[in-house]
Amino acid sequence: MSYSGYLFAHFIGEQKDGEQIYFSLSRDGLHWQDLNGGKPVLRSEIGEKGARDPFLIRSPWEGRDGNGKYYLIATDLRIEAGKGWNAAQFAGSRDILVWESQDLVEWKGPKAHTVGIEGAGCVWAPEAIYDEAEDAVLVFWASMVEKKQRIYAAYTKDFKRFTEPFLFLEKENHVIDSTIIRTAEGYYRYTKDETTKNIRVDFAKTLRPEDFHEIPSVTLSGLFGVEGPEIFLFHDREGFCLMVDRFAAHKGYLPLVTDKLESGEFRILEDSEFDMGGTKKRHGGILSVTEEEYQRLEAAFLTEPVFRKRSGDGL
Repeated sequence: MSYSGYLFAHFIGEQKDGEQIYFSLSRDGLHWQDLNGGKPVLRSEIGEKGARDPFLIRSPWEGRDGNGKYYLIATDLRIEAGKGWNAAQFAGSRDILVWESQDLVEWKGPKAHTVGIEGAGCVWAPEAIYDEAEDAVLVFWASMVEKKQRIYAAYTKDFKRFTEPFLFLEKENHVIDSTIIRTAEGYYRYTKDETTKNIRVDFAKTLRPEDFHEIPSVTLSGLFGVEGPEIFLFHDREGFCLMVDRFAAHKGYLPLVTDKLESGEFRILEDSEFDMGGTKKRHGGILSVTEEEYQRLEAAFLTEPVFRKRSGDGL
């Protein structure tokens, strides 16, 4: 499939309406334009009545399933409600929010699905990747279990039914916010060390938890106060871009680039080399889009702001 740009789904902060779903569009992955007039495209009015950390995935069964081409999953959480971070970690929602679309413009949802294990204090930052060996999508998220943040996972083939969750990643420190990219060599996984507040990277040739091993990175180990890593391949040039959310400095996303993921090293871009658009973008997900998809998104969301409110029917 030939790609011409990128769609970024994200939230913008803990202010009123900040913890809903916003869209931005880019040709090169470094210069972004807010869609829908900088207003939410999707809103959650169920559960905690907020949606954070959205992630987009294209259906791997496109053309042979009846479940739509795209899914958007998100954290069921709204800090603006005033319960605080302690409640969010230890007594939060065990659900993930799921939207479904045939065209990236009209969406059905959200529908809440309980994936967190019994006793989990939260289910944060769900992401997903197709596992060819299982012919299923691996969905993974962070949960506070027995006073420690770990990454859990489950498989699904329709984002309606999920297997029993299992432990996907545990380290000596707390870990949250995992993202994975597949290359010809295998799978690179980027995860926030919630204790040291930086990003760690590991690699495996499969998605089996026991196969991953850590890759040292001077760049990432020295970059503190960041979270929400997102990694994607450039389509108009060689290399990859790793986005990290500078939450500690309240500055939103920062791009880092590399030609070789196996090196673990990245170049941190100067402010003049990127433009994240008018709104401060918080933890989200980036989907490569075709020219047809890009133009459809422009036509739908670069006019007057609209709110795509749809029922959960069919989810």
